[in-house]
Amino acid sequence: MPRPRGSALTASVLTASVLALAGCGTSTDASGSASGGEPVTVANCGSDVTFPSAPERVVMLKSAAVPYLHDLGVLDRVVARAGLYPSEYYDEQTLAELDVIPELTSDTDAGGHLQISKEVVVAQRPDLVLGEVDNLSRSSLEAVDVPLLEEPALCETGGSEPGFDDVWSQLALYGEVFDRPDEAAAATADLQERLAAVEAEVDGPSGRTAAVLYPTVGGGTTYAYGTGSMAHPQLEAAGFENVFGDVDERVVEVTLEELLGRDPDVIVLLHTDGDPADVEEALVDLPGAERLTAVREGEVMTQLFNFTEPPSPLAVDGLEAIVARFGE
Repeated sequence: MPRPRGSALTASVLTASVLALAGCGTSTDASGSASGGEPVTVANCGSDVTFPSAPERVVMLKSAAVPYLHDLGVLDRVVARAGLYPSEYYDEQTLAELDVIPELTSDTDAGGHLQISKEVVVAQRPDLVLGEVDNLSRSSLEAVDVPLLEEPALCETGGSEPGFDDVWSQLALYGEVFDRPDEAAAATADLQERLAAVEAEVDGPSGRTAAVLYPTVGGGTTYAYGTGSMAHPQLEAAGFENVFGDVDERVVEVTLEELLGRDPDVIVLLHTDGDPADVEEALVDLPGAERLTAVREGEVMTQLFNFTEPPSPLAVDGLEAIVARFGE
């Protein structure tokens, strides 16, 4: 379940910017170098996190970091993982890398949030934990000298409106932490080339509107994504106007009446796991949903959560899927 809390840039400008970031730190204040034993300090979610050397024993509690670590060639440093890692996110090579990583647990509560004890994580002797969960905070890990990094878009402190440039910045940050700046720059250049190709295909605003929603399967709250989410720049890059573009929050609860009032031409539904058909039914079975233009005209698609949120290389995959589904 989601938690309440700029347009895509051209590839040529961003390529230059990420090369600069790889050479002198990132917009999240990465400094120093992990090479030669020199410490690296990065700012993450309002905290300074210092690494005496590049991490060698990583525990992942969320899947968002997987594409970054794969692109940097350091996924083999993950000694344990917890949570959900749907195979649809990954190519065969990444899946093979994930398959050999021991799973601690995939248990979640009713809201879909991972439940894991501090003792289980600390027993892995990690020198880095990726992803903060409800019952295992940054401060509790700091008390036993275990650093934690969270994806900036998921920080409780919030931040500026996200965009594809946040993907490049995060790649540069991980490149600094793991002493892989060249790999980070190469991966970024490849992603920027793909983004530029999509922008050229879309060729500006289409005049159509869209919404990105997270419905609750089995009945319950429906959430919509505003300008504080990666959904907003993703829709813009696909040529759509986000009907929730006047909402500053990352995600908000919405009623069917509000959806009808905004009446998007296209709807993208997000989910974390399970059958996509059940996710679509959670929307179309709402009383009155047949009056929505997108539902009536069959302009609804469902895709996994990390293809949109948070900013990561998977957001480029998600953008390509949206354009392939709805592009003229």
